[in-house]
Amino acid sequence: MNKKEIRLHMVADREYEAVNPEGNKVQMDMYDSTEKKHQSPMELLLSGLAGCSAVDAVLMMKKKRKQVVNFEIHAEGIRNDGTPAFYKSIHLHFILTSPDATEVEFGKVIKLAVDKYCSVASSLKSTITHSTEIKKPL
Repeated sequence: MNKKEIRLHMVADREYEAVNPEGNKVQMDMYDSTEKKHQSPMELLLSGLAGCSAVDAVLMMKKKRKQVVNFEIHAEGIRNDGTPAFYKSIHLHFILTSPDATEVEFGKVIKLAVDKYCSVASSLKSTITHSTEIKKPL
């Protein structure tokens, strides 16, 4: 079993920081757009999905000996109007700049990257459990 772990702590009422065991930090907030400094947790979910898919897709294109000049993903999520405001659908638009890749092979690579190899995409289908603990201030 390959276990991943982060620690999250509150910076302010609507601002948090997550840290992994290596010390890498991600800041997030839930402020309105006029006060926003970081991505929201839901934006980070889209970023994680896009990043995971990108790594797999680029590596597969290079394994096929195709030149990757640039690679972009535009991710768009449509959220539920109620609470919770989960993603009802997510669309990923992949853009590859390459002098020697074809649309057909790129389409096959993207299907594999998203449907088979991207751990984030697979995790969106997983069971999530939780536990709680109360600590009293010292």
